[in-house]
This record gives sequence, structure tokens and C-alpha cells, in this order.
Amino acid sequence: MNSRRQFVASAPLGVMGLLAACDGRPAAAADAAAPISGTPGTAGAQPAALMSVPQNAPVLNWIPKHEDLVYTFGGAAAKQRITPGTRIVSWTEDCFDGAVKTAADLPSKVMTPGHDNPQTGPFHIEGAEPGDTVAVHILKLEPARAYGVSSFGPGFGTLVGTDRTAMLGADFPEMSWRYDVDAKRNIARTTTRDGKHSWEVPLAPFLGCLGVAPSMSEARSTIVPGPFGGNMDCWEVRAGNTVFLGVNVPGAMLSFGDGHYAMGEGEIMGAAIEGAMHVEVYVELIKKKATPVPRIENADEIMFVGYGRPLEDAARVAFKAMVNWVRERTKMSEMDAYQFVSQNSKAPIIQMVDPEYTVLVKLLKSRVPA
Repeated sequence: MNSRRQFVASAPLGVMGLLAACDGRPAAAADAAAPISGTPGTAGAQPAALMSVPQNAPVLNWIPKHEDLVYTFGGAAAKQRITPGTRIVSWTEDCFDGAVKTAADLPSKVMTPGHDNPQTGPFHIEGAEPGDTVAVHILKLEPARAYGVSSFGPGFGTLVGTDRTAMLGADFPEMSWRYDVDAKRNIARTTTRDGKHSWEVPLAPFLGCLGVAPSMSEARSTIVPGPFGGNMDCWEVRAGNTVFLGVNVPGAMLSFGDGHYAMGEGEIMGAAIEGAMHVEVYVELIKKKATPVPRIENADEIMFVGYGRPLEDAARVAFKAMVNWVRERTKMSEMDAYQFVSQNSKAPIIQMVDPEYTVLVKLLKSRVPA
């Protein structure tokens, strides 16, 4: 975690079967259309979700080698090129670059500095241009290993001092935990350091990172979330949901990584239950429709991911996006939409550890007036 700690201290805030024996191979794509929860819908001119992937959709089966992985959003050459309407069947490494395997492995000792959150991709999407939107329908996410890992690094986490929240107290020590995955019971299990206590966590796989290249030809660390998506660490980036990201550069340069087997709200210790993941997504391109703030949808909910520090600024980003969405959807006045969102939305804290915090603002579509 040293690289994360150093980054937090110095970075400018603007700047198929489970347990596939760790071999990194996803199961073959199904011949039939892959179902996804939800029903066809619109948000403005944008589709919300699919019932199924078209039978004739092209499929890219690609397993990256370790040297194919990238560690920034933007600044990396495309590893694959796809057309809109492609299903990607792939695999992604865990946030520790595969280096942490046991409770004895400390990230600062076994990881290459700067290799946090390795990304699969980027994928150049043919025809994507700034001002368009990429819709990533998440079809399937499955743990690719029989274990997950978590850790704490000094200076990284919610209850620690940083250069922005200076404290006299000493840092907690670096520490790791290994979770054994029980596929039949759908849980991950670990023990305390002294072995006297144990606990279980239900598996709820999602992608900690999903993003496109930022604007202005920037290359951003895979630790950072922002308008381009990135390290949002949001549990709603899960199978059955669709993530909408605005295109900033030709080709969009989509990538994903940082598999999470489960995570508590806030991610307060700086890591989820991290693990390699089998990933299957279906990628669409929505022309001439901008998406300035990452949006997530399913049949029932509309959600926006806000980012920033302090925490209230992250919330403001997401709340403003939701008010604007309600106005566009209903043609309400700004103040009426503001009042509606105020009384109907929920806003869980996603994480309070990264250089930019993230807050999720969500709304039931059934509550939105026609």
C-alpha cells in the first residue's frame, strides 16, 4: 500500500465456473443470448438496460497477459479494438496486481510500486467521439480464484491521518487478510490475526474500476475516480446494471479492473475483499449524447456517482446530476426537481479512502412523475 499512501499524500485532487483454479481463463461465451436483468427503457434518448444481448452480436474473447495490463486511465495504447454492440468476455487481475496471496503478504513488500488496480484494456470503440456516451451492460462477474485478499496500509483509510487531516497519533501498521471463497455457500470467510474469531461475508461481486480515458489527453492514476469513471469502487457496478460514461477522446478507450468480491459501504479500511474476476460485458455506443457524470441504471433505479473532496462536494456532484436528470425526464422547473430529489433520493457513501471520495445518489424510477 505504500504507493497508495504516497499518492494520497501528494496527488492533486484535480489531476465461468467459479474457482477456475486461478488460471485466469474465463469460461467460453455462451452460444445463446446472454440475459441481463431489466427491461428496455429510455433516459432522455438513452437506453437504460437490455433484456438480452442480440444473438448475432460479435464476441471478443480475450485474456490479457500480465504485460498487457495498464495502470492509468488515458495515456495507454489500445490493446483491442471493438465495434459498438460487441460482447467482451475477459478476465481482470485484483487490485494488488496478483502479488498478495496470503495474510503474510504485505503490499509494500510484494507489489511493484505504481501497480495498483491493473486494468484490462483499453478497448478502442470504433466510431466513439467526444460528446458520445458508452453504455456498458454488465452481464456477468464471477470470482476467478478460490480466495480474496484485503489489506490496510498506513495513511490509507478513513480513520487515519493524512496531509489533509493531520494527526499526532502514530499510523496503524500495515496488515493483510486472506478470505477463502466458498462458492456453494456464496460467502467469503476469514479469521482474526490471532485466529480466535472468524466471520463470513456474502459474495457480491462488482468492478471497483470501470472507466474511459479522461479529457484533455490526461493520464490519471487507477486509484482516482472522476467524470471519466475510474476507481469509483461502487458496488452498483455489478451484473445486471448498465454503466454510462461520457466519451472524452476518439475511441473512448474503455478499461476495467479491480475486482471486488464484496465490500462494506465506505470501504473505510482502504480495500474491499479483492480478487481476480471473470468479466462479461456488452458495449453500446450512444451518439451525440453527453454524459458528464457517471450514471448507473437498471429497470428500477437511476443512480449517479459523485466524486470529490470534501465528502459533501462528492455528494453535490451526484445530487446535481440527479436534479438535472429529473428535469430532463419530467420537464419540471429546477426548484420543483430539487424538491422532488430532496424527498425521494438515497445517498449512501461509497468510499472515503481514495484521493477523491465517491457518493452514490439513487432514485426509484417508479417515483418519478410522468
